[in-house]
Amino acid sequence: SFGVISDIQYADAEDGYDFSGYRRRYYRQSLNLLRDAVEAWATERPPLAFVLQLGDSIDGLNARSGEAEVALEQVLAALGRLPVPVHHAWGNHEFYNFSRARLLHTGLNSRPAGAIAAAPAGDCQAYHFSPAPQFRVIVLDAYDLSILGREPDSPRYQESLQLLREKNPNNNLNSPAGLKEPRFVEFNGGFSQAQLDWFNEVLKFSDENQEKVVVMGHLPIHPDASDRVCLAWNYEDVLSVIHSHQCVVCFLAGHLHDGGYCLDSHGVHHLTLEGVIETPPESNAFGTIYVYEDKMMLKGRGRISDRVMHF
Repeated sequence: SFGVISDIQYADAEDGYDFSGYRRRYYRQSLNLLRDAVEAWATERPPLAFVLQLGDSIDGLNARSGEAEVALEQVLAALGRLPVPVHHAWGNHEFYNFSRARLLHTGLNSRPAGAIAAAPAGDCQAYHFSPAPQFRVIVLDAYDLSILGREPDSPRYQESLQLLREKNPNNNLNSPAGLKEPRFVEFNGGFSQAQLDWFNEVLKFSDENQEKVVVMGHLPIHPDASDRVCLAWNYEDVLSVIHSHQCVVCFLAGHLHDGGYCLDSHGVHHLTLEGVIETPPESNAFGTIYVYEDKMMLKGRGRISDRVMHF
């Protein structure tokens, strides 16, 4: 079994609202909800094997107030009370606060030390691990293609900016207004060809070894488990890699605070977790997933529903 949580977006700030001005964000409270989740996970029997934190651990507000390091320390301290590893996806809010180079030297770099060979080239933060026989978890880097967190003179930044400008003529690149493909906004990102090739090789290995694979990344990759704005830029490319193999049973994402779910045409479950940041203080948004030979059962808390995912 393992824990799942997403979009904590902690900041030591008064409640605010999302960019549409409708959805309340409980910045301070999110840390208390995280602590409650950690407390609940710590009492699980048998104990959890690990926890997946699906990105946006602290809010972009911290960058403006100069509190990024302090906020991150508090979130990591709360998670650090767990006696099991926590695996982190990197989301847009991580990159509002830190450069990619800086993130490598924080507790959000959860790539195991020996996993360099198990990762794509360059500074891509994807890796995989096997917590149990015939079961593998792959962490993808959904901002590998992105203008967030990269130096403007880097080739990857230039390549990403060019793609973004081709698809989004708006002055504000965070605005999806009038776009045919509204996912092409600055707060999203995508997967480089190098990462996709690497991902394909890992899945080939898992097919050959008859493994079941869970994939996680900050951005959803299926339109039926997301709205049209919150998808990864080149989500079709990731889907086609997944669909060319037998082993993937589930893709876990965050980013869309409302959450989402679908079972796709190839029998892959796409679960987008509700965000902690928009969860009122008396509720919560986390879950535990119990893995069996033929299914996974999600026991959700608060805004997250229970779900049985057969494979």
